[in-house]
Amino acid sequence: MALILASKSPRRQQLLRQIGLDFTVRVTDTDETMDFSRPPQDEVARVSAQKAAAAACAPEDVVVAADTIVVVDGKILGKPASEEQAIGMLRMLSGRTHRVMTGLTVRKGDRAVSHTEITELVFRPLSDEEIRAYVETGDPLDKAGAYGIQGMAGAFVERICGDYFNVMGLPICSLTLLLRQFGVTVIGEKG
Repeated sequence: MALILASKSPRRQQLLRQIGLDFTVRVTDTDETMDFSRPPQDEVARVSAQKAAAAACAPEDVVVAADTIVVVDGKILGKPASEEQAIGMLRMLSGRTHRVMTGLTVRKGDRAVSHTEITELVFRPLSDEEIRAYVETGDPLDKAGAYGIQGMAGAFVERICGDYFNVMGLPICSLTLLLRQFGVTVIGEKG
């Protein structure tokens, strides 16, 4: 049995290593387009399930897939396509509460279990100068909602309620519990 991470995200890879797991990365070309008429928590779980199905290979392999979005006022913020879009997203989050949702799927053979982890955050009010300086670092361009909590944007977070690692893109507590259901040893225990 091999553990496969269906993600090229260096943050997700780092988090899996952090909990002592050996894995192989298998990146898929999955359509991540979301249906905005459906609840965001359902859509992010659906996309993660599609990624897991696309990465599945041998029936004994366990696949982990995730997809992360930021939601403010019911609007889904994915990865910005440009610096101007990143600036707009950060202005939207400034001084506001938002939710980070990660759809997480673990799959082995025909069995798949999906879960959506939701973390609520409050950003302090941000000046245009702060936003522009942060965007100029390039950091926000590959992150949902145009920020990474583990970097400089951590200075924007006034409050967090929920799993910090979820905001990084992989809720490791929930993942650990899901992996145990599939017989994967995590921190010395078996499923």
